[in-house]
Amino acid sequence: MDITDFYDTFFEEAEELLADMERHLLELDVASPDPEQLNAIFRAAHSIKGGAGTFGFDVLQKTTHLFENILDNARKGELTLRRDIVDTFLETKDMLSDQLNAYRSGEAPDQEAFERICATLQTLALEELAQGGEGGAAEAPAPQPPADAAPPAAAAREPDADADGEGCLRVALLGVGEANRRVLVEELAQLGEVRSQGGDQARYEVLLETTASADDIEAVMCFIIEPEEIEVAPAADAASAGPAAPAETGKREPEPTPAETPPPAAPPAPPAGGGGGGAADTPSGKASPRPSPKPKGESTSIRVSVEKVDQIINLVGELIITQSMLDQTVSELEGANDGALLNGMSLLQRNARDLQESVMSIRMIPMDFVFSRFPRVVRETSAKLGKEIELVTEGASTELDKSLTERIIDPLTHLVRNSLDHGIELPEEREAAGKPRAGRLTLSARHQGGNIIIEVIDDGAGLDRERLLAKARESGLSVSDAMSDDEVWQLIFAPGFSTAKAVTDVSGRGVGMDVVKRNIQGMGGHVQIMSRPGQGTTIRIVLPLTLAILDGMSIRVGDEVFILPISTVLESLQPARENLYAMAGDDRVLKVRDEYLPVVAVHEALDVEGARTEITETIAVIVQGEGRRYALLVDDLVGQQQVVVKNLETNYRKVPGVSAATILGDGSVALILDIAGLHRLSQKKREARYLRRTATDSQPLHSLKEVITDEQH
Repeated sequence: MDITDFYDTFFEEAEELLADMERHLLELDVASPDPEQLNAIFRAAHSIKGGAGTFGFDVLQKTTHLFENILDNARKGELTLRRDIVDTFLETKDMLSDQLNAYRSGEAPDQEAFERICATLQTLALEELAQGGEGGAAEAPAPQPPADAAPPAAAAREPDADADGEGCLRVALLGVGEANRRVLVEELAQLGEVRSQGGDQARYEVLLETTASADDIEAVMCFIIEPEEIEVAPAADAASAGPAAPAETGKREPEPTPAETPPPAAPPAPPAGGGGGGAADTPSGKASPRPSPKPKGESTSIRVSVEKVDQIINLVGELIITQSMLDQTVSELEGANDGALLNGMSLLQRNARDLQESVMSIRMIPMDFVFSRFPRVVRETSAKLGKEIELVTEGASTELDKSLTERIIDPLTHLVRNSLDHGIELPEEREAAGKPRAGRLTLSARHQGGNIIIEVIDDGAGLDRERLLAKARESGLSVSDAMSDDEVWQLIFAPGFSTAKAVTDVSGRGVGMDVVKRNIQGMGGHVQIMSRPGQGTTIRIVLPLTLAILDGMSIRVGDEVFILPISTVLESLQPARENLYAMAGDDRVLKVRDEYLPVVAVHEALDVEGARTEITETIAVIVQGEGRRYALLVDDLVGQQQVVVKNLETNYRKVPGVSAATILGDGSVALILDIAGLHRLSQKKREARYLRRTATDSQPLHSLKEVITDEQH
């Protein structure tokens, strides 16, 4: 067996343990720490240490060993927690993450950083010792681990039990091969003293004297074997099954007679602080035996690489395209004699849709994956800014495609830091304004149609319209006092724009917000801003649930078929001439009820031949993009269908006004339109045409302002 086969499993589980550790550290109340949280943090470090020792990751093992000793005394109450100590724990967690990444990349961890964290932990150890001098003996870790330091077994207590198994756990390995068994026994030896061992492949028992809990033992073992392949119970509770066989010496000793069987012993003492699996966890004060392992058929999850999931999604996409082709072919047949075929196609369509939804759900993960990172960001940023911040998260269970959750983290981090810096006031300023000293920052997520809405909400001072306009003029941006609030708020996304009075390590350089907007647009989404002076600001991100498959509206322009994402379509109507108005620069607007919408003729923007040019003969599709509404002029509405998104830049190149492509049922390629990009492209072409014909064009143009004035009269 090649033990490196288990590296990926260890790395993934260690990452999860570190994430849990950080979450518990951030939630820890230093004034009154929750013992269960301290135990969870300790168990995470202990499990990582055990796995690191198994795989020979020495630096990671030594770091977690030192960290574990400090945590052990913290949960025993021998180290009084403070905010700066928790900060040190968080720094150590970051160091463990760096070491883990180094081993994953096949590199050596940073030795200088390792020595620095050892010195930091040494300082805490000395403080522990000083506290223990008055209140009790605190066991401090060695100032710096020597190169030939003993494995984590050094943390286990010296044998003080008799041969009757007191203070011991009986570990049974079920169906484990000899190669794995040797590795596991060596690992158990690092967690305590192996008193005896023996058995066969079906059931191999090890009597282990240790202070570790049953849960800790199982967590370390499960890096190598499955949970159903191990049983851990106090030796006294397992005595009825007979003691473990003596240590192997080439042949097995005969089983002891009943008279030789040792009497039941007291359960092992749990680690201080009520660590998981100990006697303190049960109301009676006695340890309970672990429940029987689950049969293999009851495993609740499996680990699958993202590449395999993506391959399945691609194949399902191709299946849907094939199904669309068959559906189109069948629809052209005469239904009178082909009833069975039509029924079969209907069933295939339904099953393909169910299959697609099931496969797509595999890639969906809860927003908690994203939100869990921000308590640390808020804690550290608010400390730098001298502000008091309460973080609230809503909708953490809302699911989003994995690829989008990974890409949304950086933009969301910048928006959070921006709200903390520019939005929420200092405590003194909030008190003067009649607000609580602590500001509130809310992260929320919810589904709306085929989109997910993510909001960053603060109860700060809100955006200052006049200040934004003044700063825009200083930066040379084209602005006017007649701009709407929405247009003014969008100025913060202009490249190089910043209202910070000084450059800090948090903000002030004028970079970031424009990148945020571009990244979100690159994911097929847009950003909206709502702000009220003195009450706060809400930044809303609207994203599609997935980038792989979408529901689309097929439209026809000339002989070409295009796709509009159904989430952008609001309504469609036949435009009347009296509702059309011309504006300066050859622009046109369409009045829809009380709103004037920019008109975008798709055939003009994309140079489509054979399209209808008389506006009143076209269909106006009212769509929304980047927070604005537009009227797209098309020839016909073909229908609604589900399409598989194909990346155009990967297969061809970036095309203005087009976000992606798809394959239709007849095998032809259709372009998926980018609403905002199409409007920008249309504006550029209109401006060029206007400049070419202004010398001879005598047609009078009326501004929208004049039109609205006439309407009011």
